[in-house]
Amino acid sequence: MGSCEPQGEGKSLVTGFSKGIRKVEVALKWDPSPAGRPPTDLDIVAATFLSGAPYGAPAYLVHFDSRSPDGTILLNRDSTDGRGFGWDEVMTLELDRLNDRYARVVVGVVIQQRSGPRTFAHVLNPAVRVREGYTVLAEDDFGSVLGSTAATIAEFVRDDSADWTFRPGVRGFDEDPATFTQVMGRAHRS
Repeated sequence: MGSCEPQGEGKSLVTGFSKGIRKVEVALKWDPSPAGRPPTDLDIVAATFLSGAPYGAPAYLVHFDSRSPDGTILLNRDSTDGRGFGWDEVMTLELDRLNDRYARVVVGVVIQQRSGPRTFAHVLNPAVRVREGYTVLAEDDFGSVLGSTAATIAEFVRDDSADWTFRPGVRGFDEDPATFTQVMGRAHRS
């Protein structure tokens, strides 16, 4: 088993692939914009993919304005400005309840661009954490994707035994929010 490489200043705490992931929490936080500046708005987005098209178009998306049809993926907390205490946005993914026709779930973070172009370099103290129960699977500060407007932060894949496997890693994108949701699940290119 190989170990996961840290992404930028953040770090992945998982060695190799973890098997049997059942229910995970993805949490995101950032500091509010300085006084007099437009608010910074980050959003967690999850995309599900069918077993017949694991790298095709998402079957459905879950974000601040959309829910999963079966209640297995929920955005529990949403912030538009980073002014919360602790984690500003929290999403729960009950992978063990997800229908067998889904083979892959990709989770990302996108920066809203309403007040002009913003990258992770413009966000004050961003951080993301993925955990199962009390076990932290991965943490990152987006340091490896400072010039990006969005990033995927976690991938969950159903293996041959129907268990969910976690694949950590932060991958940057230079897309607007709508386009990001359509390309975030594409296969990685070396």
